[in-house]
Amino acid sequence: MRGPAATTDAVTPAQPARSMPDVAGDALPQARALDGVGMAGIALPVRLPGGLVVPASVDVEVDLADAGARGIHMSRLYLHLQHALAGDVLAPARMRGLLGELVASQQGLSTRARLVVRYDHLLLRPALASGHSGWKRYPVVMSAEGTGRDGTVSVSVGIDYSSTCPASAALSRQLNAEGFTQAFGSATPLSTGAVAQWLASPAGLAATPHAQRSRCDATVVLADDAGDWPVEAWVDAIESALGTPVQAAVKREDEQAFARLNAENLMFCEDAARRVADALAGLPGVARFEVAVAHFESLHAHDAVARVASHAPSTPAP
Repeated sequence: MRGPAATTDAVTPAQPARSMPDVAGDALPQARALDGVGMAGIALPVRLPGGLVVPASVDVEVDLADAGARGIHMSRLYLHLQHALAGDVLAPARMRGLLGELVASQQGLSTRARLVVRYDHLLLRPALASGHSGWKRYPVVMSAEGTGRDGTVSVSVGIDYSSTCPASAALSRQLNAEGFTQAFGSATPLSTGAVAQWLASPAGLAATPHAQRSRCDATVVLADDAGDWPVEAWVDAIESALGTPVQAAVKREDEQAFARLNAENLMFCEDAARRVADALAGLPGVARFEVAVAHFESLHAHDAVARVASHAPSTPAP
């Protein structure tokens, strides 16, 4: 019988490099430099100070300073960020360094870069009275723009809170006072028990002031020597200034405590903007700030908004 066929290691001849089309060098129909070219909404992991890795949405752009070039090397931006953001701690200094590295990746096509990182910062917040705790989400946007070491780094954080209208509170108190007069105007002497019973009944609450969930977006431009972005410290300062941050874990005693806080912190949108500005003005590492608040009105079909910056324009807008 014949045995199995002999086997030999076949040697595959080297294949010539495959030629692939590249239209980047084609003639331009219009030659013009561009302020920004890049990608938006890249899904990447980001390593924050402290070692926490979070899923993020990243935007990256470089300018196209060479008017005669058709485009940038976009894949180089993606590959560089994919390795850098997963491996390096994204402190302010590292973000400035990335600007220079992104510009260098373009080999003379670009002079500036812009990097934006968005993620949700989770904080465990204690309830007001019950002893429970609950997680709250704070959207954070870290941005850097410039050529490298001279780049500007800023951080924005969004905070939800409750706002009760001072005017509506005054009008409600008036109706409550009128209801009290009607109920006890001729009663002499007044019985404390009867008054307390009336106040605790539906008749004792003729009107309630309108309140609504509201939003504060605070943007901080970091000082050049800032080594970190202490998001939790900024959130604590802003929520303390507002007095009525929305709650996570809520039992009846927490809801009652929240109602008390709203009564103690009546505010228009103008009041809220000033409170937050005062809080940010006293924080270390803050070079400049801008605050925008929006009260999502329960009375009106539109929102009430206010803005304030640490450096107001020298001349009023026309």
